[in-house]
Amino acid sequence: MISKRFAAATAVALAAALVTACSSTAGNTGGGGTEGKVGIDLPLLTSPFWQAYNNNIPKKASELGVTTLPPVNSNSDAAQQITDINTLLSQGVAGLVVSPLDSAAIVAGLKQAERKKVPVVAVDVAPDKGNVYMVVRANNEAYGQQACRYIGKKVKKGKVVQIMGDLASVNGRERTQAFKDCMAKNYPAVKVLEVPAAWQAETAASKLDSLLTANPDVKGIYMQAGGVYLSPTLQTLKSKHLLFPAGHKRHIVVVSNDGIPQELNAIRQGDIDATVSQPADAYAYYGLYYIKAALAGKKFQPGPTDHNSEIVKLDNGMLEDQLPAPLVTKANVNDQKFWGNSTS
Repeated sequence: MISKRFAAATAVALAAALVTACSSTAGNTGGGGTEGKVGIDLPLLTSPFWQAYNNNIPKKASELGVTTLPPVNSNSDAAQQITDINTLLSQGVAGLVVSPLDSAAIVAGLKQAERKKVPVVAVDVAPDKGNVYMVVRANNEAYGQQACRYIGKKVKKGKVVQIMGDLASVNGRERTQAFKDCMAKNYPAVKVLEVPAAWQAETAASKLDSLLTANPDVKGIYMQAGGVYLSPTLQTLKSKHLLFPAGHKRHIVVVSNDGIPQELNAIRQGDIDATVSQPADAYAYYGLYYIKAALAGKKFQPGPTDHNSEIVKLDNGMLEDQLPAPLVTKANVNDQKFWGNSTS
């Protein structure tokens, strides 16, 4: 458990430790040499969610006094991500903040970091195994369960679709299974159809188009990533003459994940009904927070934190800080606590 007293002491200790550990000016994101700097690997930048995460890094690094190299983008390529990690390690980074594309493939990069005694914090996706100081993510099973409960209460009977993420990622697996299990248990009259889209917008559009041609009576859609699926889903519904606003008798209930500004606007307009606000800003902050703690030699234990989350121990032995990810609906969409409302 992380008490407020511990948190305050930690902040002071970490600041002092990082000054000792880093040879360059805190907050500088680049420049000569890499000694003491943190490497950041992005999974992709085609999603507004990851664009927001990337945009938050310089500000959060400055707040925490963490020196980083400019982030590298692996562009949805798991093999490229391992190459990027090896490149950062060869540059002598002190720590790594990585958002794994493939929960199994990332293990090769983690082994390289372990050989060089470089601590790693994983953001958004948990590796299947390996040496990670902390995983920073939200409870992805809760994502699928929240979507299930919202859609199930509205639909009650009929067909619904879930546009899945990449099942090579633990996120895709957990959201998919949680949604299916929840529907089977609580709404047995609802039939779940699946669109395997692997976080690819074009794949989502083409497969959803085919599915709706065969099943024009679909009553609900769960998008596992609004950042990549929102636009193609709405465009496909429009092309099929199935896009009706919330409240209309032919409206298809749509629930998403991410909390990007475009989703919040879609809720206001009635195009979709809800989204789970995945904390892009908090991911950036706590990814850097924990790598700073790792460099200072701090240790954490499972239990509640002082920032409204809980650290849990995963089956693979890793610690994971599960940050809150609230449901956004028409009733609370204008709440400024959601990062999507503060992104320009």
